[in-house]
Amino acid sequence: MTATHRPLRIALLSYRGDPFCGGQGVYVRHLSRELARLGHHVDVIGSQPYPVLDEVEGPGSVRLVELPSLDLYRSDDPFRTPAAGEFRGLVDVLEFATMRTGGFPEPLTFSLRARQYLARRKGRYDVVHDNQTLGYGLLGLERFGFPLVTTVHHPITVDRRLELEAATTRLERLGKRRWYAFTRMQKRVTRKLEHIITVSGTSKAEIAEHLGAAPGAVSVVPIGADTRLWSPSAEIPVVPGRIVTTSSADVPLKGLVYLVEALAKVRTEREAHLVVVGKPQREDGPVTEAVRRFGLEGHIEFRTGLTDAELVDLYRSAEVACVPSLYEGFSLPAAEAMATGTPLVATTGGAIPEVAGPDGETCLAVPPGDAGALAAALGRLLDDPVLRARLGAAGRDRVLANFTWQRAAELTADRYRAAIATGAGQRARSGPGWRYVA
Repeated sequence: MTATHRPLRIALLSYRGDPFCGGQGVYVRHLSRELARLGHHVDVIGSQPYPVLDEVEGPGSVRLVELPSLDLYRSDDPFRTPAAGEFRGLVDVLEFATMRTGGFPEPLTFSLRARQYLARRKGRYDVVHDNQTLGYGLLGLERFGFPLVTTVHHPITVDRRLELEAATTRLERLGKRRWYAFTRMQKRVTRKLEHIITVSGTSKAEIAEHLGAAPGAVSVVPIGADTRLWSPSAEIPVVPGRIVTTSSADVPLKGLVYLVEALAKVRTEREAHLVVVGKPQREDGPVTEAVRRFGLEGHIEFRTGLTDAELVDLYRSAEVACVPSLYEGFSLPAAEAMATGTPLVATTGGAIPEVAGPDGETCLAVPPGDAGALAAALGRLLDDPVLRARLGAAGRDRVLANFTWQRAAELTADRYRAAIATGAGQRARSGPGWRYVA
């Protein structure tokens, strides 16, 4: 077997892997499975919440390697104080101290733990693939013989800007700046990397602009839907007036508050209801407040903990799917909804048009942050079954042609081989910028 085609041994790093609360876990789960189906051997190295991985039958393999943190943000006890016996070393002390002073430590502390793990396993892996940790600990891995490839889904500096714009008090703005202090580290690390993968052309441009990535260092590898699972089914009855969205409810970037307002407008002319995959994190948050203000308590349902099959069937049951985000680096929910043949209303925020396609051909597109435009597009689709059928079919064809996990895995493996061929896969540069500033 030639070096070009031999199976690779891959260390896939993800500091936060829960597939039910963010795109990182979804990415790790599906990419690792498809890499294994291609014959590669993948160790997913992650911290809490640990990734959920799929079993694979075939020549390749997927294995979870747990790299435990202090788990300071667990859902049942967020911002907890660990017992003294839980501290195993200086990295744990740093993690706790950063959390207690309002920062987010996980990208840095996971990278330091990952470095320690890899340093003890020289020769075990052909390539290390970092899933947007961008921590100082991952610099200099060439000393251990590991080429480094890094995925940056989109610059977190975009989230920071939108969160600061949504803050209403000086104290809240100070808190957001402190929380997002780790983005300074991510900028410094990104500038040193030579092999970066991102998911869209929009993200590629923003990684260069916001994070200072070197020219030519960033390659676009679109992700997408598991089209074996996300597919149409005539067996699932469509519920009249049902609109479905997936959203981290209180994150301003996701734009859910505009969809709530749009639903209120839609309901002035027809029956409609909204099912949100996700939940508000705060009882006094903007989404909950909007639901109350518009009197929509009986017309919006939040669902969590769905199985894959239940989630797919929920989208199949909708007359319309919606992505109301102000910005997305890709938009998995758009690709997955389209794969089921469910017609889509989506904003033009960030890279969403690269996924959803042209307005009127594969979706209805509206400006981000415009509740009136959202309402008009939703109403138009709810009232026109012929348009729904046409956009649904065209949307699925678009996903099958461009956005599948199998294609993403094939292109990602090509980037691995490119990094291996060029040596360590990153610059071994010294100088200022290595010291962590919390």
